[in-house]
Amino acid sequence: MKTLSPKQEQILQYIYDFIEENNYPPSVRDIQSGCTISSTSVVDYNMRALETHGYINRNKAVARGLELLWKNEETQQKQDQIREIPLLGQIAAGAPIDVPNSESSWVQQAEEIIPVSSHMLGKNKDIFALRVKGTSMIDDLIDDGDIILLKPAKSAEKGQKVAVWLKDEAATTLKRYYPEGNQIRLQPANKTMDPIITKSENVEIQAIFIGSIRPADG
Repeated sequence: MKTLSPKQEQILQYIYDFIEENNYPPSVRDIQSGCTISSTSVVDYNMRALETHGYINRNKAVARGLELLWKNEETQQKQDQIREIPLLGQIAAGAPIDVPNSESSWVQQAEEIIPVSSHMLGKNKDIFALRVKGTSMIDDLIDDGDIILLKPAKSAEKGQKVAVWLKDEAATTLKRYYPEGNQIRLQPANKTMDPIITKSENVEIQAIFIGSIRPADG
């Protein structure tokens, strides 16, 4: 990292550590607080430098749209490690996700076990997989038949992809999550489809999207 200032090195390491711990990137205010920086404009200046040097990629149109391109020695080693993840079925209308209450019972209920590179999963131990039915998230490169990796959760950040149970409709769906007052907007990533707008009490978040895998024959 010879091209970076000490402050930029600090920010880069903070981003790496934050993603490893949380499995989603930090916000500008997270970085400001975590690195003890005087203002968000100083954070933005240094983030632009990191982007110019090819260490990160930012999509300002997406909440927490930050991608870490830099790999330190630890993450490079992780790319050669494989974890076995239980595939529990498919995400589709008709039933909530049956998330077992322990990792051992996940394996017992799994349709199959799939190998996944550890660098996709961070430090999480409780990841499971589902097969996607439908094309509502096609613009996010999640197609019918793809396998998605999920972390059980009861809450989510605005704009995150989540698996939710819609109580009134008795349906499970994967959408981007946008709380809006007393309502929730569940936004598909497909220009031909309208969002689902429903009351907050109708939505039960079950898991947060971690990543997706395209089957070899897909």
